[in-house]
Amino acid sequence: MPDISTGFAGIGHQRTLCNSVSCSGIGLHSGRPVRMTIHPAPAGSGIRFRRTDLSGDKAIIAADWRQVCDLPLCTALSNEAGTRVATVEHVLAALSACGVDNAEIAVDAPELPIMDGSAAPFLFLIECAGTVPQPSPRRAIAVRKTVMIEDAERRVALHPADAFTVAIEVDYGPGNLSPQSYCGRVTADGFRAEIARARTYGFLADAEALRAAGLARGASLDNAVVVSDGKVLNEGGLRYANELARHKALDVIGDMALAGAPLKARFEGRRSGHRLHHRLLAALFADSEAWDWAPILEEQPSRATAAE
Repeated sequence: MPDISTGFAGIGHQRTLCNSVSCSGIGLHSGRPVRMTIHPAPAGSGIRFRRTDLSGDKAIIAADWRQVCDLPLCTALSNEAGTRVATVEHVLAALSACGVDNAEIAVDAPELPIMDGSAAPFLFLIECAGTVPQPSPRRAIAVRKTVMIEDAERRVALHPADAFTVAIEVDYGPGNLSPQSYCGRVTADGFRAEIARARTYGFLADAEALRAAGLARGASLDNAVVVSDGKVLNEGGLRYANELARHKALDVIGDMALAGAPLKARFEGRRSGHRLHHRLLAALFADSEAWDWAPILEEQPSRATAAE
């Protein structure tokens, strides 16, 4: 492959996939079968979803914080035509951690496949496809002052930092698992080693009410950690002692990817959730003094990078 970096010496480049890659599964909340394919996309196009069961402009949904729609227990996006795509956070986390700026995610249903409840299957797909640089520089969103959303029990904040770091605390009170925490800088290698395999989770006591509300219809011990009376019901238990906190960090990475560019910030959350994450991004961009653009210097390629 020719060197496409001429004119951008020392500055990081946008990346996309080398090849298209596909998977099939079921939706966590809908229980419907779904097939998903991640395609390469042109520089500057960002991440977008395309509903292959629809046609025209109504099928396209941008992965943008302004497109978030209010569905419980997941991150969902919609466009001006009302087309939705739900449970996008895990694949967005994997793409973000691998430094993929531009991709089109084609899906034939209104919800992405949950796979095993983690981002590891999506990370595997991206690494199989490989990534390639594009002749456009990358920019980061540099947080310049702290932005915070909080109430009596929960808090999320973005603080100025030189790199994207996530610090999470989860605590579901007496009778559930002990409080857990996770803190780490978000890199491709760190995501692969510490976060990608952490599964989504839920509580058996909530299952009947969730299904009555049309949620968690595809949930099972094969794709979620299930907790009952303070015990994990899955065979083999947790993948990590703090798997719930690590999965919450995974959700944060996916939700923050909706900013549209890598963050130079430290995220801190206590009992956080998707709605708070989305409100935090809205608060950040509502304050023009809280952020600005910053260049990204060239880094060592991750394992997902194709030979160049």
